[in-house]
Amino acid sequence: MNRIAVVPGSFDPITLGHIDVIARAARLFDVVHVVVVHNPGKSALLPIAQRVTLIEKAIEDAGLSSNIVVASWSMGLLVDYCTEVGSHILVKGVRSQLDLTYETPMALVNRNLTGLETLFMLPDPGQAHVSSSLVRQVAALGGDVRPYVPHVVAEYLQANQ
Repeated sequence: MNRIAVVPGSFDPITLGHIDVIARAARLFDVVHVVVVHNPGKSALLPIAQRVTLIEKAIEDAGLSSNIVVASWSMGLLVDYCTEVGSHILVKGVRSQLDLTYETPMALVNRNLTGLETLFMLPDPGQAHVSSSLVRQVAALGGDVRPYVPHVVAEYLQANQ
């Protein structure tokens, strides 16, 4: 029986912190689905299809692609995607108490809806301060985002800002 986990996020753009969480999840589970979800509360910089492409390239560049599936989901609740792929586990990276406060009610509702459990992972300390919104701000102002994102993302942002 395959142990399948889902790592959801807006990934706008994917950061090295995200890659760290994905890599660690890939060591713990047989199959990991990295799922780009639409967050109606955020205005996106990158279209979902571009985020999927960048994630696929970043994962391949990191040598992680053997047990990772990259997808997007916008057709309902995330628990529906998890049911569709046979996952009972969500993996979420939490950088701070603020993230935990935001994620906890969603984890409880997901568990109540379908029994889906949420595994919270702490970030690599060197990336704990990095968020996608911070990367977007630095990139928009012409700053160097290379310390915070995979190479392919830095190149994309530099070429498209």
